Amino acid sequence: MSGLSYMEKLLDGVEVEWKPLGEMAEIKRGTSITKKYVTYGEVPVIAGGRTPAYYHNAHNRVGQTIVIAGSGAYAGFVSWWEQPIFVSDAFTVKPYSELLPKYCYYWLQDMQQQLHELKSGGGVPHVYPRDVAPLQIPIPPLNIQTEIVLILDAFTELTAELTAELTARRKQYNYYRDKLLSFEKEEEEWMTLGEVGEVRMCKRIFKNETSEVGDVPFYKIGTFGKEPNAYISRALFDEYRENYNYPKVGDILISASGTIGRAVIFNGQDAYFQDSNIIWIENDEKKVLNKYLFYVYQIADWNPSDGGVIKRLYNDNLKKVKIPVPYPDDPDKSLAEQARIVTILDKFDTLTSSISEGLPREIKLRQKQYEYYRKSLLSFSKAEVAA
Repeated sequence: MSGLSYMEKLLDGVEVEWKPLGEMAEIKRGTSITKKYVTYGEVPVIAGGRTPAYYHNAHNRVGQTIVIAGSGAYAGFVSWWEQPIFVSDAFTVKPYSELLPKYCYYWLQDMQQQLHELKSGGGVPHVYPRDVAPLQIPIPPLNIQTEIVLILDAFTELTAELTAELTARRKQYNYYRDKLLSFEKEEEEWMTLGEVGEVRMCKRIFKNETSEVGDVPFYKIGTFGKEPNAYISRALFDEYRENYNYPKVGDILISASGTIGRAVIFNGQDAYFQDSNIIWIENDEKKVLNKYLFYVYQIADWNPSDGGVIKRLYNDNLKKVKIPVPYPDDPDKSLAEQARIVTILDKFDTLTSSISEGLPREIKLRQKQYEYYRKSLLSFSKAEVAA
């Protein structure tokens, strides 16, 4: 059943009027407030972001509320609230009787890209009520609006249930990871990473050796584990990989600045990594498995020395970091236990993290399905628009 054929049956020949949003709803600015004047409470303060800026003890909106962020990088972002909120650097859309609030919200959500494109201003970008008021919104009869809302609510509820399930599974994963990596004293030895292996890093790459396009991705700390935005030549890569330190498949790369200790398993694809910011331990897998290290890094204390929070993980810091190694006096038993722990945690990791399997993939698919049906249910052909 395509969205359009379903809509044709639902409309049953009824014409759909298009009217300016400003005629169908009250569009009202919020009240500016800064952190200095916020009194801590449980009321979300909605401003220019995707999430609450602060929490206050007073509200200026109650009931079902549609909010459009007014400024900043997320200007035009649409959110839905059913609890008391304080609207600050944003504005609300409150439909009149001919327009269901949830239908209006879904339509604005479908218009999200156009709302972002309304941004203006030479400094901080803004979207104003005057920009949104002229937008033409289709107004089918209320019973049809209700049907559309029921369908889209079902999709959003399913996504919410899957997201809640993912949150629960991640908590469960953290619990079992911590439990599996907690041994009896007689079963473990806390070894420093300096005892496990040598600290390695790639040779330094200078800015004039990189480009925005090229043969081999060059990962800096800001793009580590993400999409690259710099590249080096094939010739330079081949030379440095041949003559200097380079990770082998399965080595665990670690961020040494920014988010300290963030770990990525090197998959062997051609890539180069920023020296001193992205490092790894060249360890003997006859003693400690790489994948075991990956999970241990998630619970490691990356600041073993006194002196407050570190901003960079230097080699000396890294060498002092301690990890639990089971049955260190019996290598075969130790490796078997490490492998058992890895097998269990791999299953949890797939369920909670994999974008090709597991819950994240399911959530992504349901989101795409929701967006498809939202687009279909809110797309009225010109023939259905009142003359």
